[in-house]
Amino acid sequence: MAQESFTVLLTTDQNLQQAGVAVIVLVASSNRLLDLLPLIPSVRSVLATIAPSVVVEIADF
Repeated sequence: MAQESFTVLLTTDQNLQQAGVAVIVLVASSNRLLDLLPLIPSVRSVLATIAPSVVVEIADF
């Protein structure tokens, strides 16, 4: 079974509005790698199920 391909945008920009692109917004105390790394397990889970045009926020709180 062939899987349809689409683009995912991973960003810390909470003001971003995209149409037709899956967007994962990372919400942390800063955009420093050390603050974003704890979010990665949640990002991996979302990547397994996110669909085109869906926006998901992942926060550290």
